Amino acid sequence: MQLEADLVMELTVEIGAVLEVGKTLKGYLRLIPIIGGTFSGKGIKGIVIPGGYDWNTAIDENISHVLAKYTLKTEDGQYISIENEGYIDAKAENSVVRTTPRFQVAQGKYEWLCSGVFVASLQVEQTGTPSVKINVYKMK
Repeated sequence: MQLEADLVMELTVEIGAVLEVGKTLKGYLRLIPIIGGTFSGKGIKGIVIPGGYDWNTAIDENISHVLAKYTLKTEDGQYISIENEGYIDAKAENSVVRTTPRFQVAQGKYEWLCSGVFVASLQVEQTGTPSVKINVYKMK
């Protein structure tokens, strides 16, 4: 059986200079500030609010854990909280990171983001302002 998914939104998340926390009990921790960006999808559009972070922990030389927490603001003034978590395998052939985003929203127009299973692909953009391109899919 082949799994299927629908693209629900695309984000361009702008990132700032990495803050090196250093070696911790869980691995080598880097904090990557989220400084802005935009997003759009079917029936949803807006901006990425500055102030979030990606807690990027290198567990060893091949595996890193990523956990980003940030906020979106829709064009109609609604806030959406995101936690996006996954792992980076340095031995993988491509640089796409796969994650599982989780959303918190107020009841109403966007509460569909709180049900179902979502997956995302992340890829670092190499042009212009440092940013990460994120495509979010909802599993069918």
